Amino acid sequence: MGPLQIKEILQTAPESQAVTVKGWVRTKRESKNAIFIALNDGSTIHNIQAVAEPGQFSAELLLTVTTGACLKIEGQLVASQGSGQAVEVKINDILVYGAADVDAYPLQPKKHSLEFLREIAHLRPRTNTFSAILRIRHALAFAVHQYYNDNGFFYLHTPVITASDAEGAGEMFRVTTLDLNNLPRTEEGAINFKEDFFGREANLTVSGQLEGELGAMALSKIYTFGPTFRAENSNTTRHLAEFWMIEPEMAFFELEDNMNLAEDFVKKVITYALENCKDDLNFLQNRLAEEEKNKPQNERSIPLLEKLSFVVDNPFERLTYTEAIDILLKSKPHKEKKFQYPVGWGIDLSSEHERYLVEKHFKRPVILTNYPREIKSFYMKLDEDGKTVRAMDVLFPGIGEIIGGSQREDNYEKLLERVNEVGIDPQTIWWYLETRKFGTAPHSGFGLGFERLVQFVTGMGNIRDVIPFPRYPKSAEF
Repeated sequence: MGPLQIKEILQTAPESQAVTVKGWVRTKRESKNAIFIALNDGSTIHNIQAVAEPGQFSAELLLTVTTGACLKIEGQLVASQGSGQAVEVKINDILVYGAADVDAYPLQPKKHSLEFLREIAHLRPRTNTFSAILRIRHALAFAVHQYYNDNGFFYLHTPVITASDAEGAGEMFRVTTLDLNNLPRTEEGAINFKEDFFGREANLTVSGQLEGELGAMALSKIYTFGPTFRAENSNTTRHLAEFWMIEPEMAFFELEDNMNLAEDFVKKVITYALENCKDDLNFLQNRLAEEEKNKPQNERSIPLLEKLSFVVDNPFERLTYTEAIDILLKSKPHKEKKFQYPVGWGIDLSSEHERYLVEKHFKRPVILTNYPREIKSFYMKLDEDGKTVRAMDVLFPGIGEIIGGSQREDNYEKLLERVNEVGIDPQTIWWYLETRKFGTAPHSGFGLGFERLVQFVTGMGNIRDVIPFPRYPKSAEF
């Protein structure tokens, strides 16, 4: 549909046929014998070269053909004379759709820092790096939907506005229509939310999981894939205030089934990217190597394609949290006090501990299970020992935890006890508790932060660079 894109034109055999190319100028170069214009329309990492003869166009027109300008070029597709491309366009006519003032356009053909590009997020998709990331992001999102569709799951849309806190962390964005300069008060002086739009406190969702479980209790296998929001004041390379979550929930799945699904899912989705995003992944691999060339060898990242194949080709190592703690206590970094955070049974593992297990000890992705109940969420199924829960975390190289999940508590009394224990008012999740009263069933699920996956697949160091318009503390510009 529509005009041919540059990706298609580059794959066409040159027979001097008429072509129309539309896109943005990356570079313009003039020599004695020719004028070369590199055009890109975002369909591929590769530019198409368009060539004109000196004197073919007025100096006035050529002055408007600058980096960032948008052009329509008509000409013939011919075999390229130069190296680097198989075909090029011999120009007959140029139409400038939109000029770009050289003095004002911030994306000139030179190296720009990622920090600078975050300040111009409206233009950064025009760079090679960000167009590659966004194409890979699309491919991964498509692969997610394809995977679940092919495996008999139903896509469930869970609410973005909710009155429950699935994680119990309390770091939520409030949704209100109350006049903040004239808040209604109760007799006790508290804010009267009965006057608010929903007649109660409401927030942006931190997870679709609880509602997802309700779907699984009727449809057997569902998944959600939607935006989630955390109001934690985290200025890190791994946290966003708005991000996308993939959360499958499955009736009749126990912990083992949950682990099998998580492993198969990430392998298939990464394989899809490896097969369908070769050019973009090669570009990002070379970009990373260039960026790290001055680092000592032992501090450099694993080459990107090697890292992705490492995950796809290796069976994931599975062990309990207790076994992992034993390994960490016997490890060299622990004995030599190299770990920044202490190790001991009951700790919430930090990223350095997770990465040690994956990168140094097992040299493969790891799934940890059966964590202490105190460090995990209220909805996880209690093990027979009463001390641990049927949790599972999938750990990847370079990133640590990428998936967190569990078998869910299906026993009404045990779940209610846990809800009270962590201080949640049972009235706020009465509907969730009721599914344990009416035809309860063993069920499991997990959550994968989509941006963490995109970050892993693209090799980008900062999560703010894998979503088009990142939201983080003091930043909601675009």
